[in-house]
Amino acid sequence: MVDEKQVSEIVKNVIAGMDISSFDNKPARKQLGVFDTMEEAIAACNKAYTTFRHYNKEQRENIIKEIRRLTHEEAEPMAKLAVEDTKMGNVYHKILKHHLVADKTLGTSDLETRALSGDRGLTLVEMAPFGIIGAITPSTNPSCTVICNSICMLAGGNGVIFNPHPHAKRISAYAVDLVNRAILAAGGPENIVCTVKEPTRETSAKMVNDPSVRMLVATGGPGVVKILLSSGKKAIGAGAGNPPVVVDDTADIPKAAKDIIDGCTFDNNLPCIAEKEIVAVSSIVDELMHYLVTENDCYLASKEEQDKLTEVVLAGGKLNRKCVGRDARTLLSMIGVNAPANIRCIVFEGPKEHPLITTELMMPILGVVRARDFDDAVEQAVWLEHGNRHSAHIHSKNIDNITKYAKAIDTAILVKNAPSYAALGFGGEGYCTFTIASRTGEGLTCASTFTKRRRCVMADSLCIR
Repeated sequence: MVDEKQVSEIVKNVIAGMDISSFDNKPARKQLGVFDTMEEAIAACNKAYTTFRHYNKEQRENIIKEIRRLTHEEAEPMAKLAVEDTKMGNVYHKILKHHLVADKTLGTSDLETRALSGDRGLTLVEMAPFGIIGAITPSTNPSCTVICNSICMLAGGNGVIFNPHPHAKRISAYAVDLVNRAILAAGGPENIVCTVKEPTRETSAKMVNDPSVRMLVATGGPGVVKILLSSGKKAIGAGAGNPPVVVDDTADIPKAAKDIIDGCTFDNNLPCIAEKEIVAVSSIVDELMHYLVTENDCYLASKEEQDKLTEVVLAGGKLNRKCVGRDARTLLSMIGVNAPANIRCIVFEGPKEHPLITTELMMPILGVVRARDFDDAVEQAVWLEHGNRHSAHIHSKNIDNITKYAKAIDTAILVKNAPSYAALGFGGEGYCTFTIASRTGEGLTCASTFTKRRRCVMADSLCIR
């Protein structure tokens, strides 16, 4: 299990030894794969694809190895730039996320060819590329998503054009440049991965509507996902979530409290899988709150402070972007509270209808909802998840309860007795992805997601039985 405090100390030491100024003062150069217009980006990617489409799995894997190497090498400056660019998140945790992407994103090993033989010959079922993929990426995990998608899509034999969130354009361009540098170093073609300097709704529309873009992927809010799904093209939509965590009366309460806060505060709650609210059976709520506040550096917000937070965080009934990805002490300072330096998360008890509980905030504010019993906890958690089928978590030692919850919540991800980030392979088993497409049915995307099944048939031949 990952020890959050130890990790932070280690990363702080790494950063202390970095020469950040050398990165900031590097002379400007033209970034590879970054174009002034979407038309130029599309044309360049199509030209590169005429070469890349002939690359075999070994050649593609060599490219991916170089992407992994460069991502490890430049994780620190990317993390710093991501925070500077987006004004969201935590440098220490973003460093860890980049290393995670480099280590655990699946490459060509995820691709396999099936052979079917019989009296009438031989049939091969291959995983073939779609061609050029258009990808819209978020401001919450910008460079991680670009690199993760690039590894998966290139592994499948595709080219990719990114239209990143405008609030993450610098770090997204950096990531695209990094991928292109890796491709060239491995002997691949320039511009097989492209983006634009100034991404807008207009550049996104041009990418979506261009006939040479055969597949679309969106990682972001419901609005952008809806646009892609109405395009008439093959589309994968990784939309919103509001992951609840259920705690029953069999759970290890001290461990549950620690795991929940470690997951909730990771990168200031920006990962879409992170714990967004707690639903706990009534008999253990007081004990859980005790451990949250006394052992895990949580600030217990009063009713008055809850109201002030609601006014600031949900200004005019809409999520205040200036609050997204900010740390707990910054959020408290916005309502006039000077919190101690150790505070990591804001907690409070409230009804499930509380706006700070029903809304996916993407900041370390964690509401606790009291349930009569386990069945009531499941019912409330399902309601709070809003049918996104994205992620959910549970702390319980009762297998029957875990099974009942898993069936009822029906999410792409279910984490049991661990922090949410275990779902990404961080302190848990499995591969990493930053595009989780629950609404469109793909779930956790990987290299094979970005391929189509192609059947090659040789009739009445190669049967030697």
